[in-house]
Amino acid sequence: MNNAIGVFDSGVGGLTVAREIMRQLPNETIYYFGDVKNCPYGDKTKEEIIKYTDRAVKFLIDKGVKMIVLACNTATAAALDYLQDKYDIPIIGVVQPGARRAIQATENNKVLVLGTKFTANSKVYDIEIENINSEILVFDKACPAFVPFIESEGNLDKEATKNILKESLNNTSNLGIDTVVLGCTHYPILKKDIEEYYGSSIKVISSGREAAREVSTVLGYAKLHQKKLNKKEHKFYISEASENFNNIASKWLNKEITAEVVEI
Repeated sequence: MNNAIGVFDSGVGGLTVAREIMRQLPNETIYYFGDVKNCPYGDKTKEEIIKYTDRAVKFLIDKGVKMIVLACNTATAAALDYLQDKYDIPIIGVVQPGARRAIQATENNKVLVLGTKFTANSKVYDIEIENINSEILVFDKACPAFVPFIESEGNLDKEATKNILKESLNNTSNLGIDTVVLGCTHYPILKKDIEEYYGSSIKVISSGREAAREVSTVLGYAKLHQKKLNKKEHKFYISEASENFNNIASKWLNKEITAEVVEI
């Protein structure tokens, strides 16, 4: 089926998931929507997050996508159930794949989830992990400074990155954890820096790779896989003009990206 896969995030973070889908499923086309106008989502109410996410999802569905990936942990926590009930096409989030990967990775059953305020307060990872293995102890840490830092390309300054990690992750090394989950799709952009902060004894995982596998599984089950090479171009949409988005997308995807600005 030649229709594109819709990928949504509040900003640039979902590009970490989109890139992994492109790598694993090179025949597929991605239509990406980044709601940079309303980013970050982590400090908004559930009602606001559902409203913004629903608008973006409807926009992508109107573009004819065959499935939606909520490449945003906050949107997944707040809106996934609502959207799955509202729309007929497959819609998946990133929390379940990330939770399963954490369960596989931990050896001492102590996991730290780094996320937005909303994700941390929702305990969505705690719930998903407990549903599978109730022996795992999950700690949640909100890192509200990370998303605006990444969206403004602050991570290009290594000293500034070290400082923000030190401020945000203070005391988390004392929890006895052996696994850190990057519970926001923006955070993999800081993955190497976070790995350096914690050291080699702690595994740092992101849900992008697992989410891409989930996409493949869903497409296969629904018989929606693109069977022969799809020559369509990937498309990128944003809700407000952003050179930072274009710069980051171009670097991450190794091609010149100029996103189309749309009002929804």
